[in-house]
Amino acid sequence: MEHDPMTRLLTKNIATMTELREPQKVLDRAGGEAVAIMKNSKLVGYLVPAEAIGGDEAEYATMDDVMRAIEATREQAAPVLDYLKDK
Repeated sequence: MEHDPMTRLLTKNIATMTELREPQKVLDRAGGEAVAIMKNSKLVGYLVPAEAIGGDEAEYATMDDVMRAIEATREQAAPVLDYLKDK
């Protein structure tokens, strides 16, 4: 299947909308990796199996994690925050 040469696919696995009529077959063929979904040779999205994401359970950030992330990016975000003050 051909795709727009300007579109960079983030996976080597490709399926058409027609093939998605049987999604389990698409997932089995991909072997646990993400699948680019194409329609009329154009990328419309990705089908990502749970095993490709890793871990069965979501991890939630604590308030300490959030505050550390804010502090770590404060200098980088400062120009944007200054710009937004009067908006």
